[in-house]
Amino acid sequence: MIAKLNELVEIAKSKTTQKISVAAAGDVDVLEAIKNARDKGIVEPVLVGDEAKVKEISEKIGLDLSGIEILNHPDKIEASSVAVQLVRDGKANILMKGLVSTGILLKAVLNKEYGLRKGDLLSHVALFETPYYHKLLGVTDAAMNVNPDLPEKIGIIKNAVELYHKLGIDNPKVAIVGSVETINPRMEATMHAATISMMNYRKQITGCIIDGPLAIDGAVSKRASELKNITSDVAGDVDLILAPNIDGANILYKSLNFLGGATSAAVIMGARVPIVLTSRGDTEQSKYLSIALAAAIS
Repeated sequence: MIAKLNELVEIAKSKTTQKISVAAAGDVDVLEAIKNARDKGIVEPVLVGDEAKVKEISEKIGLDLSGIEILNHPDKIEASSVAVQLVRDGKANILMKGLVSTGILLKAVLNKEYGLRKGDLLSHVALFETPYYHKLLGVTDAAMNVNPDLPEKIGIIKNAVELYHKLGIDNPKVAIVGSVETINPRMEATMHAATISMMNYRKQITGCIIDGPLAIDGAVSKRASELKNITSDVAGDVDLILAPNIDGANILYKSLNFLGGATSAAVIMGARVPIVLTSRGDTEQSKYLSIALAAAIS
C-alpha cells in the first residue's frame, strides 16, 4: 500500500535518473517542477522550445542550465514533434507537456511515422493523496476518453492496472462508479460495470479486483457500503475509481484537488513511455509529483 505521494519520490530516487523530454518548455511551473525533480536526482531534462524564453525563466527561478540540453524550436508544433522524436529515438524515456495545447502534443504522440503509439488507447490516470482516505486514491479517465464504450473502459482499466503493477501493487482494487449500485438495463453505465465485473470474476480481466456498479460513497467507505447491504472486497478499500465518462472523472479530479484538500500526480498511460500531461490549473507541486510518478514507473 502506498499512502503518500512522497513515497513516489522515494521510489523514483531509488532508480537510475530518467531522461525527460519537455515539449515547449518555456513555462514557469513546468521549469520549477523540472528544477525540483532534477535537484532530487529524479530526472535529467532535454528542454525543447523557445531557447530565449527558457533561459529567461530559468534565470528567474534559479534553474542551473549547465549540462542541460536545450533545443531551440520556438514553434510549438515543431517543438512537440522534436520532443516526441527524442523519446522515439531512445534519447529520453519520459515525455512532458510544456506550454503547448494537449491536441498539438498528442498529434505528435500518435504520429504513425515517429510517434509513441503502443496500443489502441491512451488514458489518463491520477493518484490523489487526501486527508480523508487511508491510501492513495486513483481516478481514471479525467482527460482523454470522452465517453468510453465497453471495450474502451476495459482498455482504460488495463492501462491503469499496468501503472499499479509498476508501483508494486499486484492486485489493485477497482471500483466502477456511477449514481447507483443496482444494475439497470436503461442505464448503460451500470450494464458496462456489471459486465466488466463479471469478466474480472471469470478471469477474462486479470491482475486486479473489480466491482461495480458502486456509488462513490460505497466505493470509498466501508460503513456506507455496509449500511446499503453491499458485500464487496473493493468497497472501503478501493485503489482506483473508473468514472463512467470524462465529465464524471474530471469533476471528481477537480473536486478532490480544489475542495477535498488533495494533492495529485498524473500521467498518460498507453504510450511507449509515461507522458506527464498536467492541466493549466495544476500546481507546480502537482507537476513535480507527476514527474516523480512517471520516473517511478519508467
